[in-house]
Amino acid sequence: VLAGAPEAFSGGIDLKDEATWEPIADDVAARERSYRGVRLCRAWEEMPQITVAAIEGMAVGAGVALALACDWRVLARDAFLYVPEVRIGLNLQWGALPRLVTLVGPARAKRITILCERMQAELALDWGLVDELADSGAASSVARRMAGEAAAMPAATVRLMKEAINATAGALHRVSAFADADQSALTRSFSDAIAAREAFRKDRRDASP
Repeated sequence: VLAGAPEAFSGGIDLKDEATWEPIADDVAARERSYRGVRLCRAWEEMPQITVAAIEGMAVGAGVALALACDWRVLARDAFLYVPEVRIGLNLQWGALPRLVTLVGPARAKRITILCERMQAELALDWGLVDELADSGAASSVARRMAGEAAAMPAATVRLMKEAINATAGALHRVSAFADADQSALTRSFSDAIAAREAFRKDRRDASP
């Protein structure tokens, strides 16, 4: 079971950290940084055991990407999912886009990413983005129950089925995920993307006490 704090599963990357916004002159280093998240999510996806994300509060950006790499997702009824990358001139990274499209289809994936629609619990369940809802504070309990049911099944067969299903569903995932690093480099140079990020940073600075 993958869980965060009671108030948030994950708020994504630290946008207050100035290093997040600094350009990387070395193309190799830039690609390497982009691939770290891809490898992290792939490690969770390829884990032989069944993995369940227990989401309380919110999952934002990279937090959503990590949750999508799990086999199942449990979302608290008062929690939400949010992918704001396009709003601040970034692409969705960490190999998350093909997983998202597989779950909800291309049209809904465009709404989630391009329109940056905040996904409340009932809608996330209806769209297939999460598998079960839980009362506030109970996401981990529901996730542990699901994981326990899977653990009670013959382990070797579960592993084979998980591998087969992942291979079928994700046959083209690496083709799309491979573009993450290149898209990241491009969005960091687009003038309108730079302007969007500067506006976001200004709003953050103005809102700071």
